[in-house]
Amino acid sequence: MPMPAMRMGTMTMRITTTAIITMITVTTIMIMARMIMATATTITTMSTATTPTITTATSMLMTTNEPVGAGALAEGEAAALYRLMTWLSPAFPVGGFSYSSGLEWAVEAGDITDTATLADWLDAMLGDGSGFCDATFLVHAYRAAEAGETTALNEIAELAAAFVPSRERQLETASQGRAFIDIARAAWNADGLDAVIAACSTPPVYPVAVGVVAAMHAVPLAPTLHAFLHALVSNWISAASRLIPLGQTDSQRVLVRLEAAVAATANRALNAALDDLGSATFRADLASLRHETQYTRLFRS
Repeated sequence: MPMPAMRMGTMTMRITTTAIITMITVTTIMIMARMIMATATTITTMSTATTPTITTATSMLMTTNEPVGAGALAEGEAAALYRLMTWLSPAFPVGGFSYSSGLEWAVEAGDITDTATLADWLDAMLGDGSGFCDATFLVHAYRAAEAGETTALNEIAELAAAFVPSRERQLETASQGRAFIDIARAAWNADGLDAVIAACSTPPVYPVAVGVVAAMHAVPLAPTLHAFLHALVSNWISAASRLIPLGQTDSQRVLVRLEAAVAATANRALNAALDDLGSATFRADLASLRHETQYTRLFRS
């Protein structure tokens, strides 16, 4: 019996619709499969690209149980660097910010007026004045403490205390030395440090104190000396920046200019005998003397 035209049309429409839906479904599945493959490729690429970064981060977060990677600091080197950066930081409470080593009078007298005159003055102090002398005392105090030669260390401490040219400079180096020793014994004590300090009949001045503490902690001498001179020069520049005054950039320019002088002074001090001690910076010594009677003062020296 022939099917009515309306039913045939309806059936044909249903079959066509079903076919279209099926085609759409198959197409959707294929597109989703391609998206999944693309996503998987992207994820693989990302994980591959980030692998070096993760590896680098892992090496930076090493523990003592992991092998030391190429270019990383050994455990002893890392400890030495950490302690030097702490002890000779402006944040270490020895009161260095309150002393100018006579720079305050030199600025008022007109000897220091800008970056050029400041750099020349500090270069002389560093290489031919108190900088070289303090560096030499640090070297000899370090070696005496390291060798356990308490008699020699006591003699070095007495000579260093007597070598400053003025009362205020004596106050400056003695008070910082005392503070450095007190804080080291309270927070950074080391085996034998108390006994070495007790053997000194004269309280160690600042460079002697730094040398003794570094030796008892087995921090290498050369970096200790270089860090000490850098801290010394930085404190001088910090005082001058408030007195002249200087901007932060100009202060850094002076520090850059003195880099070679710091290295040269350190090398000389490493090879100097106590008989090589001496100062040729009469004007700087005079400045520290005249500062004692200066009418208006920001600093204690």
